Amino acid sequence: MLKSFRLLSLIEGCSLITLLLIAMPARAKLGVDFVWPVGMGHGLLWMAYVLMSLVVSHLQRWSVLMWLLALVCSVLPFGFLLLDWRLRHTAQAPVAQTVPPQALK
Repeated sequence: MLKSFRLLSLIEGCSLITLLLIAMPARAKLGVDFVWPVGMGHGLLWMAYVLMSLVVSHLQRWSVLMWLLALVCSVLPFGFLLLDWRLRHTAQAPVAQTVPPQALK
């Protein structure tokens, strides 16, 4: 479930970047208006992201601060990269902690 959330986070983050850096400047500079379809797609992805973050935070037993970090990263441009780094980092940590000390000798 965490891998699916990370993938959704990356897709949602890319849709935000597309909206901010491609669709909105194209409307302002070129007069080409495709903000509505890109914005609608981004909005649907964001709602799925929020719902999935609630499910994943419950399954992964995140603290409220970790869940809030996930929400803040969803509205910051390139925040999804910070969240992905954090999720990869925390996903690898429990594996190292589950190794019994006798196995390290």
